[in-house]
Amino acid sequence: MYAIVDIETTGGGASSKITEIAIFRYDGTQVVDTFHSLVNPQIFIPPFITNLTGIDNEMVKDAPTFYDIQDAVRDLTKDAWFVAHNVKFDYGFIKREFEAFEEHYHRDVLCTVQLSRKIFPGYKSYSLGNICASLNISLENRHRAHGDAAATVRLFEQLMRNDTQKLIPVDDMFIA
Repeated sequence: MYAIVDIETTGGGASSKITEIAIFRYDGTQVVDTFHSLVNPQIFIPPFITNLTGIDNEMVKDAPTFYDIQDAVRDLTKDAWFVAHNVKFDYGFIKREFEAFEEHYHRDVLCTVQLSRKIFPGYKSYSLGNICASLNISLENRHRAHGDAAATVRLFEQLMRNDTQKLIPVDDMFIA
């Protein structure tokens, strides 16, 4: 089982917070569950982030906080590989959110950037937008969690189909 995740944030620094999250639970052949929510970061969203994502302070003021959605995040990523494009970013933010209320959060991770470099060598760029364009994967609502996560699901499917080196773990213990 794989939990394919994308988040949007208030920035990249240690004091930045999540503003949106999307999770697609994927069993290796199809999406079996999804979760998507704006998240109230409880801090100001800078204008350059709003220009990039379209998410502004007004949009998130009545959104749930991460604490409010923690059960969904925990449940959808439990007993699954945590998969993301640049996984250190997404996983790091989520792990830090759980640590804020003193909960240890650990998942095994897979990075679609690293996998793309190994399975599809030779591309000029492995950013999500560029690798999707190179592989003819539709990417709608760029820099929004749901759109980026949906494209990452399609990228992951292509990675699985072309993984002749067996880089992607297929672990029966995670199959419910």
